Amino acid sequence: MTFRRARTDEQRSQRRRQILDTAAAMLTEMPVAKLSLNELSRRVGLAKANVLRYFESREAVLLDLLDTEVQDWITELQQLPTAGDGTARERGDQLADILATSMARRPVLCDLLGAQGAVLERNISTEVGIRHKHAARQSLRTLVEFVLRHLPELGNDGAAALVESTLLMSMSAWQCSRPSTAMLAVYASDPELAAMRIDFTELVRRTTAVTAAGLLARRGHGENAVRPA
Repeated sequence: MTFRRARTDEQRSQRRRQILDTAAAMLTEMPVAKLSLNELSRRVGLAKANVLRYFESREAVLLDLLDTEVQDWITELQQLPTAGDGTARERGDQLADILATSMARRPVLCDLLGAQGAVLERNISTEVGIRHKHAARQSLRTLVEFVLRHLPELGNDGAAALVESTLLMSMSAWQCSRPSTAMLAVYASDPELAAMRIDFTELVRRTTAVTAAGLLARRGHGENAVRPA
């Protein structure tokens, strides 16, 4: 393929989108750790040097993709109905289920989140890091607003704490719930050991529900409290 440099902003945007879409497709086949810049370049149909015209590194590609995946997840959440008029405890449980199940449906998002600190935020420039953190800050604000729709009793600080706890638990739980081939064989060999295998959705659901209940209790909202008028 003969490389044709993108000369307009629209062309550059399309080329970046092509690279990101290709990376996203690759992550449905392989984990973040196995996605190489060489293979990404080959699948896009560009030389590695030409991919680097649009993204400074493999990590910069994945970090941009993470921001896109988070935005897509938030868009999905915003389209879901708000929890009903049950008690704060009941609505907290419903919210925990929504967050856990919606993340479990997005393995690419979970894999990118799990690699964020140790992989994605390395080998990038300050400029890329600043852009990413601004995007992440806005996403956190939007997630806090989403939580408050379901649990206004938490207040801004409580909602922010719940969002942070859920995301941090998801990062860890995703990595721990993806056992190696050797560990799969271990679990298959012994039912008692198999019970130790982590279920991502259940762990995130349970810990988010418990965290929400604890935050509500600290704010004086017992499990029988109803939604404020």
